[in-house]
Amino acid sequence: MALATFGPVVLDCPDPRALAGFYAEVLGGAVEGDGDWVDLKVPGGPSLAFQAAPGFVPPRWPAADHSQQFHLDLVVEDLDAAEKGVLALGAKPLDAADRSRSFRVYADPAGHPFCLCAC
Repeated sequence: MALATFGPVVLDCPDPRALAGFYAEVLGGAVEGDGDWVDLKVPGGPSLAFQAAPGFVPPRWPAADHSQQFHLDLVVEDLDAAEKGVLALGAKPLDAADRSRSFRVYADPAGHPFCLCAC
């Protein structure tokens, strides 16, 4: 018997509402809440939560001395179309030049790394 169930993935950030809005545009879903804690209810997937973190310092990628801790893998059908979309929403490419791979790495507007992965 499990001791717990899996809850939302929580991302620290300087502006929870703004980062929830970014991921809502990428994944769909409904943004709920305001202030220091905002939830994104993603259809057919786990919820994401965004927590205000005063003094937030984004991870660097790749950098052993400023580890990314974790990242999100987002599965897409068309890497080029998804890349265009996330860049328009404010993502920054971290490792997206090698077009022969099945994934590309970006940072969200708060600096968290995430990958777009071909399905």
